Amino acid sequence: MAQTLTLTPAAAKRVAWIAQRQAKPAILRLSVEGGGCSGFQYKFDLAEAQEADDSVSETDGVKLLVDPVSLDLVAGATVDFVESLGGAAFRVENPNAASGCGCGSSFGI
Repeated sequence: MAQTLTLTPAAAKRVAWIAQRQAKPAILRLSVEGGGCSGFQYKFDLAEAQEADDSVSETDGVKLLVDPVSLDLVAGATVDFVESLGGAAFRVENPNAASGCGCGSSFGI
């Protein structure tokens, strides 16, 4: 599949750290839900395992999973972990988003 997702090394390192603290596998699930300030919002969760229909990307031993419905909205995106004065957060660089919001957690198509 050409339209895959990318997990940056910084994001992979953070997922591994969180997973270790929670004694869970280093698997991050990205999903898209309706809502947010711009129509859709990103949701991140640690997953116990991947589902048969998930799209999987792996960086430094950490897996990023996306379900088929969400993949249509985030194909080709990059998931990064950014630390700034405003706090630390996972950020999605989504080429499919026509508009976004200031908080970076929601988008429009």
